[in-house]
Amino acid sequence: MRAVTQNTVGGPDVLVIADRPDPAPKAGEVLVRVSAAGINPVDGAVRGGHYPLLGEPPFILGWDISGTIEALGPDVSGLKVGDQVFGMPHFPKQAAAYAELAVAPADEIAPKPDSIDHIHAAALPLAGLTAWQGLVRHGGLRKGQRVLVHAAAGGVGHLAVQIAKVLGAHVIATASPDKLDFVRSIGADEVIDYTSGDFTEKVRDVDLVLDAIGGDHADKSLKVVRDGGVLVSLLNVHDATRAKAAARGIRVERMSVVPDRDGLVELGKLVDAKKLAVHVAESFPLAQAGDAHAFLAARPIGKVVLAV
Repeated sequence: MRAVTQNTVGGPDVLVIADRPDPAPKAGEVLVRVSAAGINPVDGAVRGGHYPLLGEPPFILGWDISGTIEALGPDVSGLKVGDQVFGMPHFPKQAAAYAELAVAPADEIAPKPDSIDHIHAAALPLAGLTAWQGLVRHGGLRKGQRVLVHAAAGGVGHLAVQIAKVLGAHVIATASPDKLDFVRSIGADEVIDYTSGDFTEKVRDVDLVLDAIGGDHADKSLKVVRDGGVLVSLLNVHDATRAKAAARGIRVERMSVVPDRDGLVELGKLVDAKKLAVHVAESFPLAQAGDAHAFLAARPIGKVVLAV
């Protein structure tokens, strides 16, 4: 099979196309012929050596896949060859999604939503599950609550805005000036240009914050959370911030997304019901994975995908 690999950590130019042995499914796994593979910021961090999830190169990046089941391993039921599926298998271990074939545990994939193509389905799993798990599992979001979503035009953010709205929240979103209209178009009730002053002067009494920025930004976000609220961060939170939160009864959750078939099914239902739309900024051929990584680093709206 063709796959994108790297022999050293570094910039996007370290990604090269190569021939690799076809993988074979083990017990409880399926072999998927990949039609598209989503790209996420974590991919770039691993590629550059900033987040060594996969150890030392060589390795094959990527977790988001959408494609067709080509073979079943032993002890797989409920799936058959030819089924169209999507998912985020193995995370945070190697899933090797940037390839023509990938192996996935059968319980970590779900039927691809019927109403979208493989490009859009591949853009959904990691970002969608992060938003879903952050809001629902970690945040305990309830109807009528006030939710603040930072980086609301990004991969996770634009899905979180829509999911929060579906769940009945009042959504406040931060974004850069060129992305404000997009964030409004996906349902945000209030939109804040984070470059024009301090967002903490414009927001109050938030029940739940979903923060994809972390660090000092998490500390600032505490100022807008009501006593007893929740701060969910996708990145590490300083001990000092946790202490401030505890003093006010604010629950701080540092989350990492995990494979979640039930969550994928829920996301698929929302997509097919036209209540959730994943925005793909651009798709690139597999051999142009380096260009795709460079494009993602420029922080486009939504997601970037490899068409395999």
